[in-house]
Amino acid sequence: MVIARDMQERLFKLALIISALLTYALIPSGCTPAKVKIYPRETQIEKTAPAQPSLEKTSPEKVATVSPSPGKTYAETISGWKSYRDLVKWMEEDFSFEAERYKKFEGTLPTPRTPEETFQLKSGIYIDAAEFSKRSLNQINPSYQAQTMVIVVRPSVFNHYVCLFKKEGKFFIMDYGTPYKEITGVHGPYDSLDEYRKFYEKHHPEKRQVEGIGVLP
Repeated sequence: MVIARDMQERLFKLALIISALLTYALIPSGCTPAKVKIYPRETQIEKTAPAQPSLEKTSPEKVATVSPSPGKTYAETISGWKSYRDLVKWMEEDFSFEAERYKKFEGTLPTPRTPEETFQLKSGIYIDAAEFSKRSLNQINPSYQAQTMVIVVRPSVFNHYVCLFKKEGKFFIMDYGTPYKEITGVHGPYDSLDEYRKFYEKHHPEKRQVEGIGVLP
């Protein structure tokens, strides 16, 4: 009898434990629907919040305020230049080499931009920089006798174009249309163009050989 009673008590306690465990397990699952109802509302707020800044960016009022004041024209600017140094200052501070245009016309000789176009865009490649420099120098002082000079380079590469001008019987080369900083700038004075050829071959990073030098009409 005692054994049977002990067995019943143990079974009863075991049933209580199992019941408690089942109740504990059901509590989180019962709360789950409540969380599902809350999350969509929170997510909806988060999704709509970023839309507000994008509307501000496209506001016509903000776009309208961006209106830079017009500067001087090419003719007005160059009328105040008195020396080739004024041109050099503009080329070094405002002009930039245009890599995209360079790639587009690599190996060819495109029609140069007008000085007005180059002045407005403040960029260009070899032939644009050479034309701009030549025209500007001859307006500043015709005694510069500025010309576009072609450098025939080898091996198997296209020619390069720079601006040649004279000052006090010496030759000067102005080159702002190259991607190579080593040969960018004003070079001279030279007694002969052969001196510039030696400079070009020595300082060009690809060690190109100059086969000939000439001027365009």
